Amino acid sequence: MSAQSKTKSKGAKAAKTSASIVWFEVPADNVERAKKFYGQLFGWKIEKFPGPMEYWHIDTGGGDDTPDGGLLKRQNPGHQGITNYINVESVTKFAARVEKLGGKICMPKTAVPQMGYFAVCQDTENNTFALWEMNKNAK
Repeated sequence: MSAQSKTKSKGAKAAKTSASIVWFEVPADNVERAKKFYGQLFGWKIEKFPGPMEYWHIDTGGGDDTPDGGLLKRQNPGHQGITNYINVESVTKFAARVEKLGGKICMPKTAVPQMGYFAVCQDTENNTFALWEMNKNAK
């Protein structure tokens, strides 16, 4: 997730509305090809985040109430499809609910320093999604 001001304001606004999509991630075999595709198709502005991680911010150009996203190199052949990040009050609480309802936790609660926590989950139909909890004290 981005530390840029637009994304921060989106996250802050989204924190007031539970269970809304606040971010998405697109995996790509060829990042340059994907940047060109989405940039030309939708006019999205896609720029690399500063730092050592190979991760790009997708600015969709919408208002603060619409999610931006990230673009990253595909991690493995099973890393398919766009992952939507859904704002929740507690990743821990909702991860337990995912499992209680028959879903799976693919990646446990993970900190994004000074932004929040996420967990990647799978629903009962094998669709992947992520939980997102805003928390500026995350370490």
